[in-house]
Parts: sequence; C-alpha cells; structure tokens
Amino acid sequence: MMHNALRHTKPCCPQARIARSRDSLAALALCCVLSGCASLHGGERGEPDDPLEPLNRAVFDANTALDDAIIRPLAEAYRTIVPPFVRDRIRSAIDNLAEPRIFVNDLLQRRPDAAGITFARFFLNTTAGLGGMFDLAAGQGLAKQSGDFGQTLYTWGITDGPYVVLLFFGPSNFRDALGLGVDLATTPPALVVTGHAGTVTGLAVGTVDGIDLRARNIETLDEIKASALDFYAHLKSITRQRREAQLREASRVNQEPQELIDPGTPSNGSTEERPR
Repeated sequence: MMHNALRHTKPCCPQARIARSRDSLAALALCCVLSGCASLHGGERGEPDDPLEPLNRAVFDANTALDDAIIRPLAEAYRTIVPPFVRDRIRSAIDNLAEPRIFVNDLLQRRPDAAGITFARFFLNTTAGLGGMFDLAAGQGLAKQSGDFGQTLYTWGITDGPYVVLLFFGPSNFRDALGLGVDLATTPPALVVTGHAGTVTGLAVGTVDGIDLRARNIETLDEIKASALDFYAHLKSITRQRREAQLREASRVNQEPQELIDPGTPSNGSTEERPR
C-alpha cells in the first residue's frame, strides 16, 4: 500500500514528502499510497487508461485496509522505539542496496553519466560510508539517480498498457508490472544469498524498508487522505505525474553536462515526450 519517498531533497508540499522505493517486497507492498504521492511537475498527457477500474478499486481498498490494520501500527511502533539516528542509518543502508540495480538500468537506458554517478555513489558509500549507512556521496555532489527496469522498457519503446493496482504492490501498469518482477529478482539479497536464506534475507530487508518508509510519512499520508474527495483517483493522478518525471529522466540520453538528479524529480533540461 505504500512505496517510495523523496530522498535528499527538501519537500515543498505534502505530496513531495512521500517516500520512493522499488527495492523490496515490503516497500512495494506498501506502494498503493507511497508510490503515487510524490507530487511532481509534468505529465502533459491525460489520465492513465483505466479499463479495469472496478477491479482496481477493489484491490486498492484491500491494500488500504491492510495499511490501516497492520502497516501503519507497525510504523508507529517502529518510529516510537527506534531512535531517529538509527532509522537514518537503516534508511541509507537499504537505499545503498538499490545502487547496483540502478547502475545496470542506467547502462541499459544509455545514460552513462547517471551510471557513473551511481557507481561512484555505491563505491564511496559502501566503503567509507560503512556499508552504506552514511551517504557520503551526497555530500560530494553525487545525487542519487533513478533506474528501474520499467524505465528501461520504456526507453526500448514498450508502451504502458492499462493502469492496474496490484495486490500488495499498488499502482502500476502492464509494462511496469513486468519491470517490477525483474527488479525484485535482481536485488542484491536475491542474487547474493540463495535458497531459503535468500528468501528470508529479502523479506527481512523488505519489511524494514517498507516500515521505515511508512513511518516517515504517517502525517503526510493522513493529510492527503483527509483532503482528497476521491482517494483512489487522487493517487492515480499523482502516481502518473511521478512516473512521467522518471520516464523523462530515463529519456535523457547523451546530454552534457548532465545535472545531478534526485530520483523521480524532473530535470531542468527539457526533453520531448515519447509516445506511450
């Protein structure tokens, strides 16, 4: 039901405070709220095609009920028990685990500058940053890049397909659902640790990831939910805006100099919209 917060940027509005993450099962299981709540510029096209709206609304309601019954209470307990400094170290370490996947997708998207930044971030933060617990790279001007396989498929010309809300994984479309499967299968825990231990490790990392993201956005999500006349439609709209920004970033090819970009945030440079 929730997913993905803006990291390394100062929020300008409630929606812009929402977390962003495609790196774990739990974070993605929470994405029906968080993945869509980064209010970003862009998205000149209309609302996403939603031929499955009755089914999507039913799944959305189930995800929201799961959040109300389980995820939010766990997030509140986590925020109460774990000190802020420790939570920040956990957040940075989990984010660091996503860097290899981002690096590979940046290469597949023909974004060598972004790939170079990501490689440098991972090397610096993994070594001097004590396994990624400290984001030293950001202080050196190396901002976190975006890069997922759904973006990569977009740069290869694969269109969205219908809008869907996935059980546990939240708002998506046919193309990004395929990309999500690849992303989940290529996270470091899935690749490095095999067998039952790998499954347990992945679930543990994913659970902490999702709970931490939810804990960082309790009040913000409450505010959005209270102010929306139609929560489903509102999140569908801002999910589209956030994804449009990421897709435009993936389309930035061979531009010099490439400005360091926060994931999911549209760059200052403009690119023409690709047909979807």
